[in-house]
Amino acid sequence: METEFTPLSSLVGGILIGISAVILLITNGRIAGISGIVSRILPPSIHRSELPQGLLFVGGLILAIPTWYFIDGGMPVNFVSNNYLVLSMAGLLVGFGAVFGNGCTSGHGVCGISRVSKRSIVATSVFMTTSFITVLLIKHGLWS
Repeated sequence: METEFTPLSSLVGGILIGISAVILLITNGRIAGISGIVSRILPPSIHRSELPQGLLFVGGLILAIPTWYFIDGGMPVNFVSNNYLVLSMAGLLVGFGAVFGNGCTSGHGVCGISRVSKRSIVATSVFMTTSFITVLLIKHGLWS
């Protein structure tokens, strides 16, 4: 598995994520954690007052794909495993982790660390270390 590092795209993407997180915090007093935003716009916990903002935020995530295609003229190359058991387990673990960790990777990694939240620093350290180990195992063929 090989990736292509794109520093300019990464920098612009990071800046846009940071700006959107700050705008959401200033205008709504909310942390830009995707799991929290999605949970507030889906049943059974729909928060009517936050529905328009939540739909716009999720819509922006979805529109990022065609926007990238329009600007760049092509889609980035991604590799996704075709092992449905591994994908299912990974999805369940991510969902469990978001609930158990009181937030998702975006909430802890982007917003929590910037607020110097000890809980977010620990959570981000755990999921980043786990991802490093997983990539190392997969890249060297020790796990697939």
